[in-house]
Amino acid sequence: MRPGFTLICAAASMAVATAFSPAHAQSDYPNRPIKVVIGFAAGSGADILTRFYAAQFAKASEQSVVVENRPGAVGILAANVVNAAKPDGYTMLWAGNSIMVGGKHLVKDFPFDPEKAFIAAGAFLETPFVLAVGQDSPAKTVQELVNLLKGKTRIRSAYTNPTGLVSTELFKARTGTQSTPVSYKTTADAIPDLVNGTLDYMILDGTFAVAQAKAGRIRVLAATSSQRIAAMPEVPTMEQAGVKDYVFSPWWGIYLPAGTPPEVVAKVESLIGGIARSPEAAAFLNTLAGLPVLDNSKEMTERLRGDRKTWDELAVAANLQPQ
Repeated sequence: MRPGFTLICAAASMAVATAFSPAHAQSDYPNRPIKVVIGFAAGSGADILTRFYAAQFAKASEQSVVVENRPGAVGILAANVVNAAKPDGYTMLWAGNSIMVGGKHLVKDFPFDPEKAFIAAGAFLETPFVLAVGQDSPAKTVQELVNLLKGKTRIRSAYTNPTGLVSTELFKARTGTQSTPVSYKTTADAIPDLVNGTLDYMILDGTFAVAQAKAGRIRVLAATSSQRIAAMPEVPTMEQAGVKDYVFSPWWGIYLPAGTPPEVVAKVESLIGGIARSPEAAAFLNTLAGLPVLDNSKEMTERLRGDRKTWDELAVAANLQPQ
């Protein structure tokens, strides 16, 4: 066999091998079902929002998307599932920014470094929280609640996630009030105690609060965002209600395990970006307490860096102690 012919055959073999290599296979991503992991219980406000976007993601990607609920440990359980997954884009963490930027302030021996363990693939949603009391509470405004709290000696508030906890601590710091924070696994678990007065107040995700307020179970006093929520236009922001320097609104993004190929990250970024800009998403958010976020991977990474600085400052102001 001639040497030149041998080299040609070898080159052809290499080309065929490259065509069927894992890198080439990634170009047709996604080509099988995708799993989305969230750290919230089924039926929660976060779950409702996530499942809408997951359905849209399935439609855009032409692949089925399964949502797996892993509530508990302020989101760490869900994050650990994705952190341990193969970095191929088929297991994603859809999470609020709090676990990624504030986890170290909440949990001793935090199990991973968010900046090293995950790749930010795009943000798509802001979920303002709201300050609420039971419908039978005498407090009709934020100031009335503050006055009520200052006149009591035994006060209980509730939280189910890092954002709820820090929002509450910030509220206490800004209003000069005190309360004993009570942890609940889910928001639904806390609502009965808010309704019957066992809890004096709660700062909870606005999406879940909309339905509870419409059902006449709770009274929403203020929103934690910088602007009013379309689903509850009569509800003022904290600052409009007289709580100065209070804006603390969480947002959601997609996180992929470190090592996920850039072309897969880019495809995920493109898919979720298209969904966030869609008329369907806008119409959906108009009925709930949500706002669109349109960050690509780079913009989301920068936003996280800024939020880490904010959380570091809030942790000191709220005197947070990792538990």
